Amino acid sequence: EVQLVESGGGLVQPGGSLRLSCAASGFTFSSYAMNWVRQAPGKGLEWVSVISSGGGTTSHADSVKGRFTISRDNAKNTLYLQMSSLKPEDTAVYYCVKSTVIWSLDPLYDYWGQGTQVTVSS
Repeated sequence: EVQLVESGGGLVQPGGSLRLSCAASGFTFSSYAMNWVRQAPGKGLEWVSVISSGGGTTSHADSVKGRFTISRDNAKNTLYLQMSSLKPEDTAVYYCVKSTVIWSLDPLYDYWGQGTQVTVSS
């Protein structure tokens, strides 16, 4: 029913940029906050960013603040993560994650995408 399909990952050099996309279906996309969460090799899950249901409020982890920007296009049922000034430590699988509420900084998650690999390397 609920589907979250990430795309846009790949190999990029340090300092480069990528835009991740998440195509959502099976629920009323515009009613829920959405998140990006990542997992670096050998590490635990790290929350990256959240956006409110209407897109008017966002928050980003300190580790990516000023470099990453979350956005959404509710008319297209799509979530985005624009990543710039990428660092090797940004290497991770990035997951699109649905929240159960319209806005929260707590991990109130119920559905995850399959993830897309981002590798930042020379």
